[in-house]
Amino acid sequence: MNKKDEVNFEELITKLEDITNKLENEKLSLDDSVKLFEEGMEISKLCNEKLEEAEKKITILINQNNEIKEEDFNTEV
Repeated sequence: MNKKDEVNFEELITKLEDITNKLENEKLSLDDSVKLFEEGMEISKLCNEKLEEAEKKITILINQNNEIKEEDFNTEV
């Protein structure tokens, strides 16, 4: 299991919201602000990957012989 599968999308969004609130509302040093921003960008990337995976799964659903089935796909690039 890789890192992006360990945490669900909702947990990632909550972490991203927490970082945003800290950056907006707390008096942080420049270094701390940059570290939080970098962390937020990584979380944002993971969220985007999870959304892309979900979109692929939905797109792959096909109607074949009046049955909906999901085909295997590979998200690794």
